Amino acid sequence: MSDEPQLEMFRAAYTDIPIRDQRDLMERPFFSLSKSPRKTPIQYNVNGTMVKVSPVEEYGIATIWDADILIWAATQITEMMDRGGTPSRKMQFHPYSLLKGIRRGVGGDQYQKLQAALRRLAATYIQTTIRVPKGSRKKTVEFHWIDQWDALEENGKPIGMSITLPDWLFEGIVQGGGVLTIHEDYFTLKGGIERWLYRVARKHAGSQEGGWRFTMKQLHEKSGSASKLANFACDIRKAVSADVLPEYTLEIVRNRAGQEVVCMSRRVLNTG
Repeated sequence: MSDEPQLEMFRAAYTDIPIRDQRDLMERPFFSLSKSPRKTPIQYNVNGTMVKVSPVEEYGIATIWDADILIWAATQITEMMDRGGTPSRKMQFHPYSLLKGIRRGVGGDQYQKLQAALRRLAATYIQTTIRVPKGSRKKTVEFHWIDQWDALEENGKPIGMSITLPDWLFEGIVQGGGVLTIHEDYFTLKGGIERWLYRVARKHAGSQEGGWRFTMKQLHEKSGSASKLANFACDIRKAVSADVLPEYTLEIVRNRAGQEVVCMSRRVLNTG
């Protein structure tokens, strides 16, 4: 039986609050790292964890920039919970609030880009073994990033929107420890690789004194990048050299086997 009749909508309009990201989305290859349309599936299968992301030919796979909408949604849901409210996976908002919340412009072109992002999120099809319901006979969970969305306009101007998140994502947000706070400057990162590296560093290195390390091959595997390893490694080296990530700094060293290893560590704040 569908739960749609019981699905209540909540108004998402919180501002100037900590930004939260859903943990599972931060470390698995769920999004395209390129702004050019990706029409080939992402396939990841490591240590029993499987992720497959399939596009609709017309739109391509949702990008890591499109995922800003899901981060904003996770932020709104978590804030409502923190304030003692009961959130729903269906939320209503003004597009202005969302665009400002993810550090975008608010002109008509940005509104059109927002709609294009929602179409990609709604069209992208996910299959994963992550968080398959306990006791379920299913081996995978399958869903789209957005179950449903709509846009309200008056005299050609946007006056409201609503989105409905899939159960898998909503449950991942509301469960204990399901989200991590991220730096608001994440939204200003221009490159897909840089955005992805920040999320991986935030998830794995956290505030650990020793940080975290991945071989270049491991990072390539985790990224789902369509680039060959050599090209991917070149992009990573550029990101390490640019050193623009909020909160974290990166270094490349060689291990005993001669492999490149990317070291992620928390920046040391100068309090002097």
